[in-house]
Amino acid sequence: MGTLVISSGAIATPVTNPTFTPISSHLSNTSFQIAAYTYDTAAVEQSVFTQINKYRASKGLAALTRNSAIDNQARIHSQNMANGTVGFGHTGFAERVKAIGIPYVAAGENVAYNQGFPDPATKAVDGWLKSSGHLRNIVGNYNKTGIGVAVSNTGKVYLTQIFLR
Repeated sequence: MGTLVISSGAIATPVTNPTFTPISSHLSNTSFQIAAYTYDTAAVEQSVFTQINKYRASKGLAALTRNSAIDNQARIHSQNMANGTVGFGHTGFAERVKAIGIPYVAAGENVAYNQGFPDPATKAVDGWLKSSGHLRNIVGNYNKTGIGVAVSNTGKVYLTQIFLR
């Protein structure tokens, strides 16, 4: 039996410093072998992106565009949760959005972690779609997204998706 935990959050705040330059991170996409599963984090991220846009299309909504600066901040957050630097949730969300360095009028974030599933992306997306707060972000009036995945040393797969408009 596996474990799934999800959380969502959103803010609508204008950028106060649109010339902010984000700091590069040294996180990379890597494959992890945990128990019986190998997780290719880049493939998990792409799967989340594809599934979210497929769901949006089924509702007649425009596809989200994936953005590398947003991906970077999502990856940092997932890695920080995976290594215990921050707890599971949205701590630092406003700072993450600011660090992206893209002007925006609204932002949202979905996070999840699961363990013991062969397809952590589908497990997270299914959980988000069954939760009104997460679904509100998924179908929200956003046009850009970024996804970050990290695996803890105990095998928990942490997923962060940030939405911007």
